[in-house]
Amino acid sequence: MTALLFKNFALLEPDHGEVRAGYELLVEGETIRELSDKPIKAGDADVIDCGGRTLMPGLIDSHVHVFLSEVVIRNMESMPLTLMTARAIGLMKGMIDRGFTTVRDTGGADWGIKEAVDKHHVAAPRLFIAGQAIGPTGGHSDPRRRTDFGARCQCCNAMAYTMNVSDGVSSVRKSVREQMRLGADHIKIMMSGGVASPYDPLDSLQFSLDEVRTAVEEAAAFGRYVCAHAYTPEAITRAANCGVRAIEHGNLIDEASAKLMAEKGMFLTANLVAYYAMKERASEFGMDGDMLAKNDLVIDGGLRSLEICKRAGVPVAYGSDLLGQLQVDQSREFLLRREVLSPIEIIRSATTIGAQLLRMEGKLGTLRAGAFADMILVDGNPLEDLALLQDQGARLPIIMKGGMFHKNTLQ
Repeated sequence: MTALLFKNFALLEPDHGEVRAGYELLVEGETIRELSDKPIKAGDADVIDCGGRTLMPGLIDSHVHVFLSEVVIRNMESMPLTLMTARAIGLMKGMIDRGFTTVRDTGGADWGIKEAVDKHHVAAPRLFIAGQAIGPTGGHSDPRRRTDFGARCQCCNAMAYTMNVSDGVSSVRKSVREQMRLGADHIKIMMSGGVASPYDPLDSLQFSLDEVRTAVEEAAAFGRYVCAHAYTPEAITRAANCGVRAIEHGNLIDEASAKLMAEKGMFLTANLVAYYAMKERASEFGMDGDMLAKNDLVIDGGLRSLEICKRAGVPVAYGSDLLGQLQVDQSREFLLRREVLSPIEIIRSATTIGAQLLRMEGKLGTLRAGAFADMILVDGNPLEDLALLQDQGARLPIIMKGGMFHKNTLQ
């Protein structure tokens, strides 16, 4: 087993809250064997001289859609699954190129693409999947046009493949069980309207209380959890009272619903960059005025939601939620959050909080002994300049996942 000894770096361990010099780090296999502020004895290890740069954990994006390769997802309804998969490979490579060594897919990605990543068939981040996002008829997961009746064959309709429509307790129960049978790490349900779906108002309440409780019950029985797409305080409150563990988006959250989330030990995954990117460029790719109008309703609440959650003590994970061609903006979220959060708070959202959300504390989002050897080397100190994480990974000479170099320009 080849050992790698990293020397001459400044350590950015998120729990420290600062960059510290004088450390060495030993990697054996796919994990970190030792991190020490004293010299590590490993005579047989290959030495990596980091040149005084900053070594930090690989980044975690807690809300992506690797299969949604179109800004207007309706364009995918005539896309075969082979093309959907080929496009996903390119999108995932872009993610790891930017230093995201782990991503949490919140609707669409299946066991097959996860297996391809785990078996190193494609260059991609570590992938946690929800399978199909589940929603009611007419909700955010209903991909049909107004003139459609019934369901289309999924083999030639990539949009239908990524989504699930379920109505009633028994239907929801079966759909949740099916996603878990197919290898889901978490279950995604829709509890309010969405920007990218044309027919449901943002403040619509989707799924009954019994349907939500059923999803939570079945996920818990399988050792999994439920995350919910929700914008409004009403939808967030319903989710919290039904046992949902994590809220996606939450732009319109208020003090009361945030307090409830904190009491329940819930997480929020915010994704400001999606709304800014859609406002600026989505019309170029065919997003219509009705969808963009809904986007305008939530964009102003993004920064405010971070402030509210910080006061309430709700942990907020880093998310991007970018569709298709807009996914190149993934790292821009770091810059947008600077308006209300400190650099270390933002770094933690993309490391330690993401790991907690994934139930992978001590394995991801850290450089401590026993963690997966997921790390990036940065040309400078991100706590002084978060722009170092921009430009598609240009300032990341080393990107490692599971002890394997995805990128190493120091050699």
